[in-house]
Amino acid sequence: MLLSTLRAFARREPVLLISLVCAVISMFFCPPSAAYLGYIDTRVLILLFCLMAVVAGMQKYGVFDLLAQKLLSGRHALRTIVLFLTLLPFFASMLITNDVALITFVPFAILVLGLVGQQALLLPVIVLQTVSANLGSIATPVGNPQNLFLYASYDLSAGQFFGTVLPFALASLVGIIALALCRKSCTLHVCFAEPKYITDGRRVMLCTALFILCLLTVFHVLPDVALLVLTCAALVLFDRDIFRRIDYGLLLTFVCFFLFAGNIGSLPNVRSCLQQIVGSSPLLASLAASQIISNVPAAVLLHGFTENWQALLLGVDIGGLGTPIASLASLISFRFYTHTPEAKTGRYLAWFTLVNVCGLVFLLALAALLSYL
Repeated sequence: MLLSTLRAFARREPVLLISLVCAVISMFFCPPSAAYLGYIDTRVLILLFCLMAVVAGMQKYGVFDLLAQKLLSGRHALRTIVLFLTLLPFFASMLITNDVALITFVPFAILVLGLVGQQALLLPVIVLQTVSANLGSIATPVGNPQNLFLYASYDLSAGQFFGTVLPFALASLVGIIALALCRKSCTLHVCFAEPKYITDGRRVMLCTALFILCLLTVFHVLPDVALLVLTCAALVLFDRDIFRRIDYGLLLTFVCFFLFAGNIGSLPNVRSCLQQIVGSSPLLASLAASQIISNVPAAVLLHGFTENWQALLLGVDIGGLGTPIASLASLISFRFYTHTPEAKTGRYLAWFTLVNVCGLVFLLALAALLSYL
């Protein structure tokens, strides 16, 4: 019974389990002490909590379903439908994070392609959606957890952040559009059985207001504690159910990696080794680490060993491409695909690897070119 429960937990929360194991192992080298409190970045946790609450509310009240349906209803060329399905997570991930964008739009793509009898396109479309969400999310501080963490940790300005990531986001957009349009086309009619509506307009307005407060906090206009108080008060007064929809596993994952990174960083020999590795090439070191432990924990682990935030930021963002675990969001879409009829897991992984490696090489070449210039 216990073994089956642990297996279920490992399948459901693989990264949380890994982070927990890492934190526990590190405690044998650095026993628990008051220093642990200094390892945990409460600002990042508050921002993540509040953003997840806002996104959960938007999902609950049908905002994303309505948007997607409005964009795709009617007669469209197949090429246009594929482009829509691919770009939806690209732009949505900038505001609602890459994992939430895939949770929202991969099932939607499965539904739409099923309605128009194009199930054969499920594999390439879901792969493109995954890459699209991972690359679109690099464009904003709130697009993914590692951006939010590094933005807060290095106390970056909006100009510093956007000046670094926007060339890569724009280049990614061009490449994704080219891949999405690279296919034969025909005209199809998309008709949904049930029209979608916003279920509670007033609460959507409340979520919008809270999202604006989140952005003000990200850009250091509003204190993080004030944001937390306002968000919790709004949820208690207007919709306590949203508390249940928040991904506390992600928050706990961050806490575990904060502890792991803090403990490892306090060991003189390990610290010296990491400083040498990261110091030689922060971009390549963070990119390589992302392939093994995923880009969020890579950012948490390595940020204390370099002041070159540009290289670290680009390394963990570009490092979201590559292996399926390089970005946790990739596992979400892979799981959705494996539950579709006639899923071909091996072929999916081959497509995924090919597109990701091509994207990785392309963006690394762009980084090298911009560095040279």
